[in-house]
Amino acid sequence: MTEAGPAAATSDSLWERDEEVAVVVRAVDALCADGSSSGGLLVFRGEAGLGKTALLAETRRIAEDRGCTVWSARGGETLRSVPFNVVRQLLQPALVSLLPEEAREYLGDWYDVAGPALGIADPGGRQPDPQGVCDGLVAAVRRLAKRDWPLVLLIDDAHWADQETLHWLAAFAERLDDLSVLVVVARRPGEATGESARHLDTVSAAAGRPENTLSALTPGATAGITRATIGAHADAPFCREVWAVTGGNPYETVELLAKVRDSELEPTENSAGELRALNRSARGGGLVARLEGLGIDATRFAWAAAILGTAISVDLVAQLATMGHDDAARCAALLRSARILTAPAQAHGRPDGGDLEFVHPLIATAVYNSIPDALRTAMHGIAARIVTDSGLGAAAASRHLLQVHPDDDAELVDQLRDAAREHLAVGAPDAARRCLERALEEPPRPDAHARVLYELGCATLLTAPATTIGHLQTALAMPGLDGPARVDAVFRLSQALLHNDQLEQAVRTVEAEAARHEEGPARMRLRAVQYMWEGIHAGEAATPGRSERLADLARTCTGRDNSERALLILRGFDAMTHGENAEEVVELCDRALVNGRLAPGLGWTDTEWGVELLMMLGSSYAYADRLDRAENLFAEALRTYTTAGWSGGHLALANAFLGLAFRRQGRLKDAETVLRESLRLAERVGRGLPLYWSATCGLIDTLLARGHVEEAWATAENYGFTPPYPSTIVLPDTRSVRGRLLLAAGRTEEGINELEAAEKAAAARGGHNPVLAPWSVDLAVALAGEDPVRAGRLATDARRQAERFGTDTAIGEALRCAAALETGQRKVRLAAQAATYLEASPCQYEHAAARIEYGLVARSAAELNRGLTLARSCGADGLATRARQGLAELEG
Repeated sequence: MTEAGPAAATSDSLWERDEEVAVVVRAVDALCADGSSSGGLLVFRGEAGLGKTALLAETRRIAEDRGCTVWSARGGETLRSVPFNVVRQLLQPALVSLLPEEAREYLGDWYDVAGPALGIADPGGRQPDPQGVCDGLVAAVRRLAKRDWPLVLLIDDAHWADQETLHWLAAFAERLDDLSVLVVVARRPGEATGESARHLDTVSAAAGRPENTLSALTPGATAGITRATIGAHADAPFCREVWAVTGGNPYETVELLAKVRDSELEPTENSAGELRALNRSARGGGLVARLEGLGIDATRFAWAAAILGTAISVDLVAQLATMGHDDAARCAALLRSARILTAPAQAHGRPDGGDLEFVHPLIATAVYNSIPDALRTAMHGIAARIVTDSGLGAAAASRHLLQVHPDDDAELVDQLRDAAREHLAVGAPDAARRCLERALEEPPRPDAHARVLYELGCATLLTAPATTIGHLQTALAMPGLDGPARVDAVFRLSQALLHNDQLEQAVRTVEAEAARHEEGPARMRLRAVQYMWEGIHAGEAATPGRSERLADLARTCTGRDNSERALLILRGFDAMTHGENAEEVVELCDRALVNGRLAPGLGWTDTEWGVELLMMLGSSYAYADRLDRAENLFAEALRTYTTAGWSGGHLALANAFLGLAFRRQGRLKDAETVLRESLRLAERVGRGLPLYWSATCGLIDTLLARGHVEEAWATAENYGFTPPYPSTIVLPDTRSVRGRLLLAAGRTEEGINELEAAEKAAAARGGHNPVLAPWSVDLAVALAGEDPVRAGRLATDARRQAERFGTDTAIGEALRCAAALETGQRKVRLAAQAATYLEASPCQYEHAAARIEYGLVARSAAELNRGLTLARSCGADGLATRARQGLAELEG
């Protein structure tokens, strides 16, 4: 804009904002044009005072003029430790209009997941998955948004939003394509750090356009504001000095001109020299001096308001400032007239009953920082007591408790531990971590110190396993952690070591603790955990005598408790991976169940044993040809995690292993679908973890089975499917799948090398299941031309291993391998036998392959047609093509 005047502007802060307002108008018009239009996202970025809040207020006016529903929220500098603070503000208009039963109806299955985070439902009995809570909030907003179209969401001061809100916002911003809602975010640059900064970067990237960066006003615009505020008689040198003093900052310009008007300063060149002194009184130390000039009561009131930060009501401030209601009301009026406090603007009205807010965040910061340090911490302590006494709970008081100086206060430690438990119950582990870390600074009494460290380790297990290791190791080295809590701490420490790729140390940790205990339930559990971690170790050397010791121990188990059931599962998994008799594997696994179902305490969301044990159980069924049981287990995992809102690593694993069951059944399209979902979820958790490898490996194996070699190769390239491999076993076997991929891509020598590495690893572990790790079959076929003698030995060994394992699938696959190395009628007989065995197998893809191979060597159109039908039902496009080619040759 020019000095001629802002005809369309409704605020002095909107001078020279024509371009930004036009962007808003276009976005709102696009939103209102069609209820099926895709969502929009605008990000406005600018330093403090450049008019971001005014621009959001204008956005509200524009949107409401067009009939939009507008929800808004604002971050606060002193409120960043309050989880879900901003998203609760944002949804408050919708939530307060719903009765509890209406809220449950709108949110559906997500009510119990997102409801506690939003403060509309009590937490459940189990600690929720933070990622699941985030997804629940995304689903909640999406459902509410469809009800209130056209909807505009305004988030001011996003750089000060709590981390949990920013996590939600980043996830929501990436899912706006199919939702008609406009999100407008205002933030300062450089204020956020760490995870918060990463989430804000994700939001900016999701906007799909450069951020709208606000700039300072030009001298001409500053002159226009000056004359619009104090009169057209303001001369040019005076206006120029206003610009020079404020740097073109709209907020500082408005505040300075208010001081000019209050002081009745003549807007001429002769008075311009007084502007700098007036400007200092509007900010920083000058503002503080001006506040002190209003009197000690007003200063105390302003301090108390700054401590509260939110829910600033006259009554609450009066309690904190220890003054009567009449005096407090007088101070509030005085501070409003001095432009320090004001009534909440509609654009960011508080949902918590507050009737005051600071005129600008810069003022709030200056007032808060002006409080003497000792007094500030004391006031936070008083504020914590007021919040607690009002019945809002320890979590609500925790942001004040975090600011109190350590003073060896056992009661404060207990309050912080209570707050941590409340934070964990709503899915905010980072907030719980902050409380427990602060409790350690107090410090706790000797009898409670180890417990606090243990609780801290539990809080950080999912988000920071490396940090968890230190906390739990320290706790275990101290007195005060005994009985079941100590055993649980050792188990969680071993889990953290596992997740941190320190599997060997996890095994040794559990082994050492087991040696400290007499025979009994605790020792039995620890020994089971030790065998569990050893069982998933992918190292090239097995623990000497491990399988024999595990077998001896399992023989004594009747399944009377969960420790014995765990040992039965572990023995079954060990027998399966080493290719022992499949019927015995199934019998061991069945004994671990209660009436065919998981025992209480061994469910998918139970934390005493961890998900790894149940994955072992399902995998044992899958590779022992009991695919119906495997599918039922993994489908139950998927349902359980989805219902409970566990949408992080647990849900990724559930999808990956359900994909494994589908792949074994020959339901390749279904397998590809759930494995892609697993990989999407695993990407959110982080690359390099075992669950990430499971999803990637399973998807590549499925794509190869479908005959989509180029897509399988691209997936391997995109997701880093290459050595070094993780220290834990991955199903299906990574080296076998990568070797098959290399062979399919025509990189024969590399493929043979990879399969030979798999052979070496299997020999070091003491044998293998030829179905679980089919390297011997693939290697034999790959070597048939250049080294037929070795290929024959491999095929013979594969058949011996298959007959030892005893499943139709294993024997049929070994016969397919043998047939591939033969010629003439022997080749035909072996191919026929392979097809017969695999017809009895539940693995339809392998059956289809065997039928087609038999049809080709026997030159049987009937067999080829049968194989073609099977291949089509499996989604095995490559096999179907082979069958059609064979039929075409026969017809020719």
